[in-house]
Amino acid sequence: MLRVDLGRLGRDGSALVEARVPADDEMWEGCGILWNGPVDVRLRASFAGTGEVVVRGTVTGTLAQECRRCLDPLETDFDEAITVVFVSSESADPAETGGEYVFGAAGAELDLSGAVREEVILAINPYVVCDLECKGLCPRCGADLNEGACGCTEQEADPRWEALRALKDR
Repeated sequence: MLRVDLGRLGRDGSALVEARVPADDEMWEGCGILWNGPVDVRLRASFAGTGEVVVRGTVTGTLAQECRRCLDPLETDFDEAITVVFVSSESADPAETGGEYVFGAAGAELDLSGAVREEVILAINPYVVCDLECKGLCPRCGADLNEGACGCTEQEADPRWEALRALKDR
């Protein structure tokens, strides 16, 4: 789905890749990302003067996440600009391909889905909250503190801290 014909890219100099990736596409399997609808991908691939393929564009969609404090479900907008560099397998030195991806011989297709998946995973904020004032859940009983006090009584202090309390009270 997210593929670039390298032969055509060599002739034209650049290629536009636009796709609407379904939320349940195999591209997202096993990565823990839940989408609330299709993901729009708009990329432009072009050859750099050094034989590399540079892909720039945007990925947009709506994520299904949960608040890190109270675990309420949230919908968060995802709109991220990505830039990915692919180097030819002939010129690639495995020790020096830090942030670059490797592609095969000219005339073949370049699959962008793996690179896009990785860039999306790295760009997602895993620590979303429903509200900056969210109080979260009670650590003892699990009650939602946004709905009111939970009624837990003050628990005894941990006996392992008694030696430090004795030093403090001197």
